[in-house]
Amino acid sequence: MLRFTKMEGIGNDYIYFDGINQDIPMDKQFISKISDRHFGIGSDGMIVILASKQYDFKMRMFNLDGSEGKMCGNGIRCFAKFVYDHGLTDQTYLEIETLGGIKKVWLTVENHIVQSVKVDMGEPILNTKEIPCLFEKEYMINENVEVTGKIYQLTSLSMGNPHTVMYVDNLDFDIKTIGPNIEHHPLFPDLVNTEFVEVINRQYLKMRVWERGSGETMACGTGACAAMYASYLNGLCDEHVRVELLGGVLDISYKNGHIYMEGNAHTIFEGIINEEDFYV
Repeated sequence: MLRFTKMEGIGNDYIYFDGINQDIPMDKQFISKISDRHFGIGSDGMIVILASKQYDFKMRMFNLDGSEGKMCGNGIRCFAKFVYDHGLTDQTYLEIETLGGIKKVWLTVENHIVQSVKVDMGEPILNTKEIPCLFEKEYMINENVEVTGKIYQLTSLSMGNPHTVMYVDNLDFDIKTIGPNIEHHPLFPDLVNTEFVEVINRQYLKMRVWERGSGETMACGTGACAAMYASYLNGLCDEHVRVELLGGVLDISYKNGHIYMEGNAHTIFEGIINEEDFYV
């Protein structure tokens, strides 16, 4: 029997497991089945809390299809709330080990309740080789890219995971057609998360996101950071903006070369499952 907690950050929902005090299966079959919204718990994926040899905790994050992701901005905010709520720490500053690097996290706590979480998302990576992106130039900033016969202007970067950003006049379009085509474009050997951004003004952006391995989600924290920094590079926004996603709004700021993201985190429900039921 395994104890789990379903949590969400502006609609980006994950199933959380304490992997310090119980052994958690991390194979694709288990992850994809528990994430299924009809036959499982239902989520955008699974996140496991683990001990770290050097830092406060280690986070492993898995997409809906069972593939492992490097980082999730909304996921790490919920991760921080989880370890505080479940008594794994009483600290309001944490350093969390992820495949996307070490993330510094600050919890705003009032009356022992986590109100919001701020994350130092680190320095954005623009070098195409490091994203990775097989573009012939060192940077891809507002560059023309052909996707299924059409030309789009893309800005690509990494926030610990690969992103590409394009601008739209409005967000009412068929994301299920274009999203997979960009996700699987030959330019991106590790696939890519795509942010479709509508610039409202220099302090406010709206976006939809197509996440590699998960499809469209209600929100993506690293995607909001990528959208902000791409817009900053293209001269479309200031150093501090609010980014509206389908699931809610995040505060994103750029300071001293680092991007900071702040937003809420909520527990939806907790429960117990029999892991054998997900191997039938």
